[in-house]
Amino acid sequence: MTEARVRFNPFDAGFRRDPYPLYRQLRETEPVHRALGTWVLTRHADVRAVLRDRTFSAGLIPRLVAEHAGRLTGSVAGRIERLGRGSLVFTDNPDHARLRGLVNRAFSAQAVARLRPLVHRTADELLGRARVDGGMDVIAGLAAPLPVAVLGEWMGLPAQLRAHVAAWTHDIRFLLEPGLMTADDYGRVGEVVETFVAALTEVVRDRARRPGDDLVSALLAARTAGGDRLGEEELVFLCVMCFVAGNETTKSLIGNGVLALLRHPEQAAALAGRPDLVPGAVAEALRYDSPLQLTKRVATRDVELGGHRIAEGDQVLLCLGAANRDPAVFPRPDVFDITRDTGGHLAFGHGMHGCLGGLLAQTQAEVAVAHLSRLDLEPAGDPEWQDHSFIVRGLKALPVIVRGTR
Repeated sequence: MTEARVRFNPFDAGFRRDPYPLYRQLRETEPVHRALGTWVLTRHADVRAVLRDRTFSAGLIPRLVAEHAGRLTGSVAGRIERLGRGSLVFTDNPDHARLRGLVNRAFSAQAVARLRPLVHRTADELLGRARVDGGMDVIAGLAAPLPVAVLGEWMGLPAQLRAHVAAWTHDIRFLLEPGLMTADDYGRVGEVVETFVAALTEVVRDRARRPGDDLVSALLAARTAGGDRLGEEELVFLCVMCFVAGNETTKSLIGNGVLALLRHPEQAAALAGRPDLVPGAVAEALRYDSPLQLTKRVATRDVELGGHRIAEGDQVLLCLGAANRDPAVFPRPDVFDITRDTGGHLAFGHGMHGCLGGLLAQTQAEVAVAHLSRLDLEPAGDPEWQDHSFIVRGLKALPVIVRGTR
């Protein structure tokens, strides 16, 4: 008898709970794997090579949104397709280089560093109830509201708008996986996009009249050497995608990192005694249980990869979570070690599409972990993994008991 071939199946419940055994099997037996009409890559070297190769297009999702919307609803996708096509995440050069050049300064290390007091203040306010109650759901109480609150404050959004942002963002993020959407989903998301865009357009126009010390004003002021600037709809779309791309992944980074520390109490104890280890703990959380597990590219030319011919037009699924557990780069990769060298992890992507908000996400996670490391926490039940996304790995609930302070 011959051993059954390993197959990539993201729909399997076991894969949702723990994808790493399958990643390991694929990496060891068939690292360039054909399944579900796409090439699946699990080795760090292969994933990194595609991320660096600008001949692989990032524009697949907007095209799929248009195709699926037309097939399911019989109408054009309209603004939701333009939202995708105008997003930094899904543009190729020269459009990507133009947009990136306009927004990079607004997301600089200095700009993010100035937000750290706001992040500390917000985290402290969110954790105040947990100290009183003696427990909390880390996701609902901290990981989910923190990035929405911080980004809303940085943009200077009015309070009545901030109250809706989390729900709108949750709906719009379904556009990142258009194949899972129904006709009703497209109708609902289309309405949400129109509402969100209209609200943010008012904010942008107000800031154009009365600039302030906020992200929207900084983006309005951004100019290239030739005088180019963001158009109004471009700027609004950028603000929408800041929430869509940043909220879920930051929430998942915080939740996944806290869960790893709860499951490795010796690491949590070391962290409690060494606050200087917090950045390393967050970097290890990014590597060990990456929030963004999967991303897609399309080959725009024939290319050979791992002994296989990838043809022009073929889709390529990059398993970032698998690449970050590759023993060729990270010794003992299945061990959570907050003191390890995590250099080279691909949790924020690589190359020209490296995550614009990666530094902000890391800053928020560092603040959250620093605050939680001063509390004596223990699990209050089983963690619950979210089931609405295949590309993001994160928790729906993480209940803990707060025994006191360390």
